[in-house]
Amino acid sequence: MSANSLFLVSLVVDSYDRAKTFYCDALGFDCVEDTAMPDGKRWLVVRPKGGEGASLLLAEASDDTQRAAIGNQTGGRVGFFLKTDDFASDHRRFTEAGVIFQEEPRHEPYGTVAVFEDLYGNLWDLIEPARR
Repeated sequence: MSANSLFLVSLVVDSYDRAKTFYCDALGFDCVEDTAMPDGKRWLVVRPKGGEGASLLLAEASDDTQRAAIGNQTGGRVGFFLKTDDFASDHRRFTEAGVIFQEEPRHEPYGTVAVFEDLYGNLWDLIEPARR
């Protein structure tokens, strides 16, 4: 039997370069691949340092329907969850890089968490899971 895993999630953005700068510079992601495609698009993949979990395919919007989805891909809910093993350090680094948090860090039964916005207003949880 084959093994399956979720390895890539598409995120619609307004500009390849702007998105790459935010995810790689402000959030500290690695650029895994940035390849020009024949149709003028790019295959731009970023992922959190350490490489665990899914990567993001940054997909530049190409029509009005896609542009309308930028920043609202999950209908205003937290749709992305960034796991950390050092919440305090990452929270401080993100804040210093200009990342906007919607709340102060809080402690939940499942871990330490705070909601932040990406460049487009998509909501993310920065979460350090509770030790079991």
